[in-house]
Amino acid sequence: MAEFEVVRQAVITAERSRIHGLIDDFHEWTQWSPWEDLDPRLQRSYTGADAGVGAKYAWDGNRKAGRGSMEITSSDDREIGIRLVFEKPFKATNQTTFELNPVDGGTEVVWRMTGQHQGLMGLIGKVFPIDNMIGKDFDKGLVQLKAAAEA
Repeated sequence: MAEFEVVRQAVITAERSRIHGLIDDFHEWTQWSPWEDLDPRLQRSYTGADAGVGAKYAWDGNRKAGRGSMEITSSDDREIGIRLVFEKPFKATNQTTFELNPVDGGTEVVWRMTGQHQGLMGLIGKVFPIDNMIGKDFDKGLVQLKAAAEA
């Protein structure tokens, strides 16, 4: 099993608390998540806390969207940690963090996902690096998060 890390960052001209609210509440992800347009009939469910630690989100969609869940495992004003579980089209459990760092002119958002290649994904990852597959989604998501936070 090989470990991987995907990292992208962007500076958003908005208060850290505004950005935090868009990430810390899964109901807000429909405004900016790069995967929201993969399936117009995506089924979503929200359980646990409304936001913050214990908030849970699950989705079930077409082949592109797949099926999985997320749970916020840590949350403070500088960082939000999320346990991400994919069930389809492949099984994987990864850790995702959003770091919110104050910088001149706004907030730097660092979106990081770490995990291990297992099974079929281990083989695919040798041919198509995960950074190439997921990185463009992170880039799109940060552009959309920026638009939502600055609106």
